[in-house]
Amino acid sequence: MAAVAPVALLIEDELQMRRFLRAALESHEYQLVEATTAREGLAHAAGRNPDVILLDLGLPDGDGIDLTRRIREWSSVPIIIISARGREQDKVAALDAGADDYLTKPFGVGELMARLRVALRHSTHGATAAEPVFTIGGLRVDFEHRRVFVENVEVHLTPTEYKLLGALIRHAGKVLTHRQLLKEVWGPNAVDHTHYLRVYMTQLRHKLEADPARPRYLLTETGVGYRLQAE
Repeated sequence: MAAVAPVALLIEDELQMRRFLRAALESHEYQLVEATTAREGLAHAAGRNPDVILLDLGLPDGDGIDLTRRIREWSSVPIIIISARGREQDKVAALDAGADDYLTKPFGVGELMARLRVALRHSTHGATAAEPVFTIGGLRVDFEHRRVFVENVEVHLTPTEYKLLGALIRHAGKVLTHRQLLKEVWGPNAVDHTHYLRVYMTQLRHKLEADPARPRYLLTETGVGYRLQAE
């Protein structure tokens, strides 16, 4: 069964570069979301909560460095700058603003994929205390390969289900409020949409729990939020 495909947000206004990156990413099983302006990119970063962002610095309605700073106000999603600007001061400015990596155009598909793998690996390991595999009881989550098993049988999760489970694992044993989970999984524009959580938590329980009505792992804290059993 295929692993959960990571979601990449591409913020790039140049048509030919978008075509090149679309072909590269889709052939490597990334789910792609595209934006051509800083405004549209910011909206997708908040609304789609991608796993990684590829960001051009020269956008028609703003600078990518400013956009990086705005995203960093609320998100730690990996940001890889893709730019024709090769000067050291541009790279330093982008990294100081919060970017994780910097690729100077033109670049090859192999290098791009390697950088993406590193960014996703660092993001996952940082979020899971450098543990590539989380195990409790019969539940096992392999963050390195983005795969989930229950009693050694692989379970298919949607990207949103996987992201919700990952958020709970990152804070295993702690209560996460509805608002905290909504912001982390769906982005800051969704903090009032508690029905999202009810629907996806029900789906997760049916996939991961032996008895969804009496969950062992995904616990409800009534009126507050949810907690992943840590022991």
